Amino acid sequence: MFEFLFKYPASVFSKGTFVLLGSWPKWALFAAIAAAAGILAWAIWRRRAQFAPSLRGMRVIAIWGLQALTLTLLLIVLWQPAISVTSLRPQQNIVAVVIDESRSMGLADMGKPREQIAADLLNNGLLKRLGTRFQVRLYRLGAGLDRIPDTSGLQANQRATRIGKALHQIADESSTLPIGAVVLLSDGSDNTGGIDVDTMTALEQRKLPVSTIGIGSPELNKDVELDGFSVPSRALPGSRLQARVNIRQSGFAGNRAKLVISGGGSILGQRDVKLRDSPEQVESVEFSAGKSGVQELEARLDPLAGETNTANNELRQVLSIDTTKKRILYVEGEPRWEYKFLRRAVEDDPALHIVSMLRTTQNKIYRQGIGNPNELADGFPSKPEDLFAYQGVILGSVESAFFTPQQQQSLKDFVDRRGGGLLFLGGRWALSDGGYNVPPFTELLPVNLPQRKNTFQRSFVAAELTSAGRTSLICRIENDPEKSAEHWEVLPYLANYQDPGTPKPGAVVLARVDAGGTRVPLLITENYGRGRTAVFATAGSWRWQMQQPVTDMSQETFWRQLLRWEAGATPGPVVASTPDALLEDDGRIQLRTEVRDKAYLPVSDADVQADIVEPDGSSESISLRPDPLAQGVYSATWDAAKDGSYVAEIKAKSGTQMLGSDVLTFRREDGVAENFHREQNRELLQKLAAETGGRYYTPRTARRLPDEISYSEAGITSREIKDLWDMPAIFLLILMLRSGEWLLRRRWGTV
Repeated sequence: MFEFLFKYPASVFSKGTFVLLGSWPKWALFAAIAAAAGILAWAIWRRRAQFAPSLRGMRVIAIWGLQALTLTLLLIVLWQPAISVTSLRPQQNIVAVVIDESRSMGLADMGKPREQIAADLLNNGLLKRLGTRFQVRLYRLGAGLDRIPDTSGLQANQRATRIGKALHQIADESSTLPIGAVVLLSDGSDNTGGIDVDTMTALEQRKLPVSTIGIGSPELNKDVELDGFSVPSRALPGSRLQARVNIRQSGFAGNRAKLVISGGGSILGQRDVKLRDSPEQVESVEFSAGKSGVQELEARLDPLAGETNTANNELRQVLSIDTTKKRILYVEGEPRWEYKFLRRAVEDDPALHIVSMLRTTQNKIYRQGIGNPNELADGFPSKPEDLFAYQGVILGSVESAFFTPQQQQSLKDFVDRRGGGLLFLGGRWALSDGGYNVPPFTELLPVNLPQRKNTFQRSFVAAELTSAGRTSLICRIENDPEKSAEHWEVLPYLANYQDPGTPKPGAVVLARVDAGGTRVPLLITENYGRGRTAVFATAGSWRWQMQQPVTDMSQETFWRQLLRWEAGATPGPVVASTPDALLEDDGRIQLRTEVRDKAYLPVSDADVQADIVEPDGSSESISLRPDPLAQGVYSATWDAAKDGSYVAEIKAKSGTQMLGSDVLTFRREDGVAENFHREQNRELLQKLAAETGGRYYTPRTARRLPDEISYSEAGITSREIKDLWDMPAIFLLILMLRSGEWLLRRRWGTV
């Protein structure tokens, strides 16, 4: 219908330039239009007395407008409108036809396999029509791009889809071959996450249009799919962890399925989930980490009856267990029960070690848990590097003036630069009563302290969880979240509490107490710089142990989890990372390492080596080079050639001095990504076509492609001028304008 009205395909108008072939200048056309409209207006105004009474006001203007538009179209036709467009010269250009042959093309979601739909479309006339105008080259698309003689060997067995890589190869070939256009038949399920910027730039520079033919259903068809599986990359031994799993589904709303987290051949955690009536949902499963080593974790959703694809019901990740004990410095200003029971709570924890200094009298310090006689011999560390040897710091009932200005600054740097955790407890000389509403503590605290004293109250109050506390692992004292929340409701009363003030905007309140009808925050956390800070505004949690049976572990569990949160994420001087811990069908991995000295300042002259252990037990060493744009950052690109899990130990030294090391885990899986996102990625195909000057087609509309693909600026081209004055649309429009005027006149009784 479009070509019947406008003579030419839509691509002629989208890519062409409008021109006037008449010998008269353009300004003369505008002048003629203005003159014609003016003469009509003058004639109508002159004859206004002769008009019928029903033809007045806006009705006269409407008649004038229709007549003026009619004259405008006639004048434009006299100026000979045309469109100038660049087109490919027949038989002198190559059209590259790229056929996706990845595994997802074997899905029969439209009556027959997608690969068969693409082959039938080409063999039933499309290739023949393209061949009458161009030289046609056929390519097979998978992990790479291969030329094929015909479609007879298509099998949909490629383990990956890399559209960007294939198009970049064709763009490179167009520098020596007259490739005028690309036709891509695909479901758009690219495993690399989309078309990279370099490929799009190469296509745009060569003005190479990519026309896409979308194969397959754009919707999931009776399927449940795991779309994401996230867990911490590392954890302390025995830590309680939370896995977050993204689920996509179609056709199973209201059904229930079992979500399982397993590792090392055993089930670590599981729960029943109800599939909601929405395309996506996020579910969490809690489990306990192992004792040591590297664990391969698997998230699995049990298949449902009638699923079309069960290969996308599981995902894997790698978890590294950090077996080094986290050392926490506990500074207490007075002997009290909380000090004793806090230390006792974690004394058997394999991941935590508390080094404490207790002020027994004004000038006497009692040390416990020290590694050698010289540790803390002179009191609280005066040098930043001595304080930075710890991963966490606890400040009990000790006034802010206990610390020198230099030590106060070291505490700030400990959190901000070192990335450590700092916990403030309640007490007679803590928080506002201890003078902590001064810099730098006002910056570190997750609350704005009250500007008054006597905030520490010796009253019995019950702790209660907030909604955030119910979901936080810090407050999880039983495995089941609901039972844990119920257990908090029956915990013994705290012997005291302290008003910590108002939480800052970025803080999270996990627990609170009811102080005479006013709810006061009890446990507040916040991220600060590279580290974390928290306030536990009481000194009475020891009653959770004393007032319950000896077998009850509420107090021990709470303190272990709070201190694991405080110190567990504290980085070392060498921190290794990668943007992609799971490599799918591509072994290239970017290793990145931050290197700092004992004062946690960036080191730019380090020797950084990575020892990588491969899945078969073999190893390889590579060097990381300094990043010129980031001080203290080193990086390298490496190719993981084999399927399986990898462990990389990164070591850094400056001269002969060892600065530190870190362990990084990652995994490569081939042929798995093709099982996911198997619906047609129409958005990617449409965007690719639009940004390169091509068009998106369906198998039903692809018959128009041979006519429309000719208009391209790539390859060997010529400029064509196509007349527009005789388009049926113009004459139909003139007829509609005249008919519209007649109908209006008749309706108004003036005909």
